[in-house]
Order: sequence, then structure tokens, then C-alpha cells
Amino acid sequence: MTENVVVARGLRKAYGDLTVLDGVDLDVGRGEVLALLGPNGAGKTTTVRILSTLLRPDGGTASVAGHDVVHEPGAVRAAISLTGQYAAVDELLTGEENLRLMARLAHLPRTSIRARVAELLTLFDLEDAARRVVKTYSGGMRRRLDLAAGLLARPQVVFLDEPTTGLDPRSRNGLWDVIRGVVADGATVLLTTQYLEEADRLAGTVAVIDHGRVIARGTPAELKQTVGSAHVELAVAGGGVERIATDGSVPDVRRILADVERRGIAVDRWAVRTPTLDDVFLELTGSAPDTPAVGQTRDSAPDADVDPSPVLVTTREPR
Repeated sequence: MTENVVVARGLRKAYGDLTVLDGVDLDVGRGEVLALLGPNGAGKTTTVRILSTLLRPDGGTASVAGHDVVHEPGAVRAAISLTGQYAAVDELLTGEENLRLMARLAHLPRTSIRARVAELLTLFDLEDAARRVVKTYSGGMRRRLDLAAGLLARPQVVFLDEPTTGLDPRSRNGLWDVIRGVVADGATVLLTTQYLEEADRLAGTVAVIDHGRVIARGTPAELKQTVGSAHVELAVAGGGVERIATDGSVPDVRRILADVERRGIAVDRWAVRTPTLDDVFLELTGSAPDTPAVGQTRDSAPDADVDPSPVLVTTREPR
């Protein structure tokens, strides 16, 4: 069995009469990518803040890399990296200078800093921009630099809180490739996202959270099966739509179309449709995902996770 590196049991958090988390249970295995999905205000960011020691829970327990997040916060911070929704980089420094600064703050051996910084600049396709000041970077470049800074000390667990919000599709695809590389190197990733395609592409396991509780969990394929099977969708003359179940194979689709032709049904167009995570999200939460537009962060969207007491803390402890 895969060892669970992130474990949460019954996590609770409230602000006055407003309950944000109401008994969240999570397990993330070593080398796994778990995507945490849910509407704005469902508790995703609050969960990440508790697991990364930025916020204390009101109840329940959680451990990361074998360390309790309340009683051993220093050990947890030494094992993790957290990339939030805003790129935490200094715009007046160059990309290379940012990474060197963060390497010193992470107490990397001075003899290894140069090589590690060069390695990450290459990995994140920032070599050509390494000596440019960050204020000249695009949004996608800043996000890549921010993620690179979080990987300097080779963390065991990487928390990504909506890392691609506001990025254009090309930048988002590039960051997905980087995240896949991080996982291939052995890191465990917990990802929150509003982009269901992102969860489908990256995550081996998806957990859906709503009203402070995890209401569904499984692989993307397993969750899609809960809302139906594949079907051939026929747009018939007169504006009607007919759906016929299929296993999705070429012979079965061919059989269905031959039967439609034999029955003399006038069809304007047809397509094979399979359930998506959007369908799962709608079925489970009763609403479509709140996907921010390009350039909009989740915090600028309505009903963001409530957290009136922000905490500033370095996510890596001196060794």
C-alpha cells in the first residue's frame, strides 16, 4: 500500500457563526497528485493553510510527512513548499537573484546554491530571462519562478493553491508540464483548482469539498462514472436531441449510426459524449465551477474562502 504523506481527520474551522471546515478527512499518498475541487468558499484554501501550518484548526488532527501540523510545525515546514495564488517574488530583483535569495533563506549549503539555481532556471525555461528584473516578466513567467523558488530545497510535499489562476492557456499548459516533472521526481502534490480540466490532466485522485466537507473522492474516471456513461448525442431535425448509450467503441458507435439510418431519422449532426468533471461538479454541488477569467485571481472573485486573520510565516525552517 502507498504510504500516506498527508493525513487529515475531522478538520474543523469556524469564524464566529460561520463554519468554514466541518470535519474534513483527507489522505494523499507518496508521489500522488490530489486535486481538491469545490465552489468558492467551500474550504479549499483554508484546508491548505491548516496543512501548511499557516492556520490552526479548531478541531481535528492533521499530519504532513509524519509530523503533526499543530505540535510539530517546524518539522512540517521543513518538508513542504507552498505556492499560493500570488507570485511571491521580488519584482526589483532578477529571476536569478530571487532564487539565490530564497536559497539562502532556505539555508541551502552555499556550495550547492549556484548549481541548484541554474538547474531550476533550466527546468522552468527561465534561462534566457534569468538576469532580467522580474517586473518585466509575464504572468506565466512569474508563476514559474515562484514555483521554482518553492522547489529549491526539494520538498517532500508541494501545496499548490490555484497555481494557474489568471494564466493564459499556453502558460497554463507549460506549468502543467512543470508540475508533472515535479511529481516524476518523487514529490507529493496537493492541488486546489477551479479548472476542472487541470484536475483531470494532473490528478490521480480528486476530492470534492462543499460546505466544509469532502463529499466525494476517487479517480477522475471513477467520479465521471457516477454521473452516467458515454452516449451518442444526435441533433435531429426540428431542434430535438436524442441520446443513445454506448460503450464508446468504434463498432458500437457504427452500430448505433446504422440503426439511426435504418430508422430514417433525419440527423443534422452527431457526437460521442462522455461525462466530464464539470458534470460531476454540477451533480455534486448543484452549480457550475466558479472559473475566474484570465487575469482574475480567486481572491478577487466572489465568495472566496473566508480567512480574516492572515498569517505570515516562512514555509521552510532553518536546519
